Amino acid sequence: MPKKKDENYLDYIPQYHPRHTWSENDKGIVTIHMVHKGFYAFIAQKFFRTPRVSHIDLDAYGSFLWKLIDGKKTVGRLADDMRAQFGKAAEPVYDRLVKYVQILRNNGFIYMQGKDKVKQ
Repeated sequence: MPKKKDENYLDYIPQYHPRHTWSENDKGIVTIHMVHKGFYAFIAQKFFRTPRVSHIDLDAYGSFLWKLIDGKKTVGRLADDMRAQFGKAAEPVYDRLVKYVQILRNNGFIYMQGKDKVKQ
């Protein structure tokens, strides 16, 4: 049986998902705007008065990282930029960054170029 190849997140290139928009406030904090679509979202909005758009505010580290995502830099390069900006406060930078990127990816805010199939 062939051995499963381990994923190396440091080689992946993150890209914003096109279905979400984002904005930045005057303090540099990024807010991701997530529109809830689909049948179940419609039911929840109609009967439980849930919002059509959720606004997710990122912290200072997440906002800095979000603004660096350009579709060209690998996660490893983003880690180097985080270390250069925040120094020892960002350590352990690789572990924290990989986990954060996984969270963004699992929530559909980003996708990995060449790896994920993107649905509009």
